[in-house]
Amino acid sequence: MSGHGAWRVGVIGAGQLGRMMALAGYPLNIRCRFLDRDADTPAGQVAPITLGALDDAERIAALARDSDVLTFDWENVPAAALRGARGAAPIRPPVRALSISQDRLLEKRLFTRLGIPVAPHAPVDDYDDLVRAARHVGERGILKTRRLGYDGKGQALIRGPHELREAYDRLAGAPLIYERLMPFSLEVSLVAVRGTRGEIRFYPLTCNTHREGVLRLSMAPFAAPAIERRARTYMRRVLEALRYTGVLAIEFFVVGDRLIANEMAPRVHNSGHWTIEGCPSSQFENHLRAICGLPLGATNALGHCAMINFVGTLPERAPLLRIEGLAFHDYGKQPRPGRKLGHCTILAATATARDRALRRALAIAHLR
Repeated sequence: MSGHGAWRVGVIGAGQLGRMMALAGYPLNIRCRFLDRDADTPAGQVAPITLGALDDAERIAALARDSDVLTFDWENVPAAALRGARGAAPIRPPVRALSISQDRLLEKRLFTRLGIPVAPHAPVDDYDDLVRAARHVGERGILKTRRLGYDGKGQALIRGPHELREAYDRLAGAPLIYERLMPFSLEVSLVAVRGTRGEIRFYPLTCNTHREGVLRLSMAPFAAPAIERRARTYMRRVLEALRYTGVLAIEFFVVGDRLIANEMAPRVHNSGHWTIEGCPSSQFENHLRAICGLPLGATNALGHCAMINFVGTLPERAPLLRIEGLAFHDYGKQPRPGRKLGHCTILAATATARDRALRRALAIAHLR
């Protein structure tokens, strides 16, 4: 698409990531249309939606025919379901990146091939494999499903040989992977975007806090120049190896002076939500710019930011909105334990002012 016409972006999945993508597209005359199994979704509240299963190849192909480019806000779309759409519209990010990210073993093999450190690990197809893996990889580890695990789902912590059987019985029935439990001091993530002509922009490194496998708090920019340089080097290798287009996030563990890659997400990412208020061009806007072949926007931080996830319940917004520099995002979802319902971002001129506002926000939201 060129000239003054609207870009038509088909999006598979209509969650909060799609909602924020659609909102970012309107000022650029980029119009998103979604496919989801439910009409009452966060993105469906702000943009047109077609009902259908996310693995329905015919529905996906029809969405592609009505779009200039196809993307997704959910990385578990079966790659096979996208095959019929390839001739109708470009699929960005590439299907290969999607396929690799869906399998933790393939993901680690990619990282290893590119010289990116990962935790010692081994595939597990039966209980005897797990016993051998624990013996060779380490007795303290995490057993994970290779596919479909996110936000701490499909995982079992193993603190010694006595917990092997219980963990295996809980997750058996799917291909598994066992990873050594790494003694990390910090969890950080890097979000970057690559355009159709190979240009790359990096967002500032973000420091993250998780609880029960779910991201609770992000702070950026995280001032660790050596770590950030290494993260950018690793990110560039992945983007170029996959000939990637769009936003990509990689999560890392900081272990001593090393970065250990945990996983990648071929889409806009929860740890990058702060970029909506905190950067000239948010991750959502830049994802759309990239997949539509438009020049990428600036990714520098406008100040010191924090992002709080609201999980399970939404706090009362009025007291939070009295905090200077705070922006509130309600995803329009029904409350449910463990469900991401919204977030708030704090933007301040200094780290001290940010941290002061953050402490106040956490107290108001009863999250201390």
